[in-house]
Amino acid sequence: MSKVVVLGTGGTIASRNNPAGHAVASDDVSALLDSVGVAACGIEIESRDILTTGSYLLTPADQLGIVREVLAVLCDPAVSGVVVTHGTDTMEETAYLSDLHHADSRPVVFTGAQITAGEPTSDGPRNLRDAIAVAADRRSHDLGTTIAFDGLLFPAAATRKRHTTALDAFDNGATGPLGRVDTGVLTLLARPVRPQPLPFPKELPRVDIVAVYPGADRTLLDAAVHAGSRGIVLEATGIGNANLAFVDGARECITNGIPVVVATRVAGGDIMPRYGNGGGADLAEVGALPAGLLRPAQARVLLASALAVASPSEIAGIVRTHTHLTVVPYTPVNQTDT
Repeated sequence: MSKVVVLGTGGTIASRNNPAGHAVASDDVSALLDSVGVAACGIEIESRDILTTGSYLLTPADQLGIVREVLAVLCDPAVSGVVVTHGTDTMEETAYLSDLHHADSRPVVFTGAQITAGEPTSDGPRNLRDAIAVAADRRSHDLGTTIAFDGLLFPAAATRKRHTTALDAFDNGATGPLGRVDTGVLTLLARPVRPQPLPFPKELPRVDIVAVYPGADRTLLDAAVHAGSRGIVLEATGIGNANLAFVDGARECITNGIPVVVATRVAGGDIMPRYGNGGGADLAEVGALPAGLLRPAQARVLLASALAVASPSEIAGIVRTHTHLTVVPYTPVNQTDT
């Protein structure tokens, strides 16, 4: 029998309205599991509560704590996989942090909900049921950390929340879904080609995201450096463009040992150093690193993780390796894998 450990952190899936009518995370994991009805599915379920909070309140230390608990669970060889229930606001960051440091072959699956637990139409039970099915399925080995949501399974890397309220809240424009989950049955479509996981850090250094927009100057970039940022992610326009002020700022940061990664505010597409006069080509010339298909939120997690575990000379290589995202078609090993 498969054994799946479900770790609860709060989020909409665990939220109910308070007397003021505001949704607040309150349910523990056992309450979530009661709503799912997995007792008869042949899977042994163990539950633990880590946090009970909205994911918009999480700190990097909280996120590291969640990943630390995942790694602790996987020390038990009897565990088949791990599910983490999490708020959707920052799920893409915590799931990606988990994926960066996930060296075990067994699956780690994040899930949550868009409709609170107090509503009869909540999507939480279905998403949790699907995530448990994925975590218990031996074909999910070597997928890394994934996100199961609205019947689809996505790799953590480059997956982002695409809609504030829709049930199909997540997508991955870089690779598409890895599979589908229908009434507890997983159909795999692809597998990610995963880079070497990073060592687990004791803490994450401060890395700030600085937005580029018409008329933006260096004020916020300089403020981030003054506040102690060890790295900067530029939320650039288009394919990774800024302006001459940001090019000068990036040059100074890099000269002073503060790496700069260029991501884009555009929902889909790659970073390409094509334009001069303050554009992406100039940023590349001064040493800024492209985030590839990672959006700013995950680029920040990658840069912080790299800074936490690597020497300055290794940062560029880590960023380049982890922003090169590839999946390959899933090929069943034998008929029982279909």
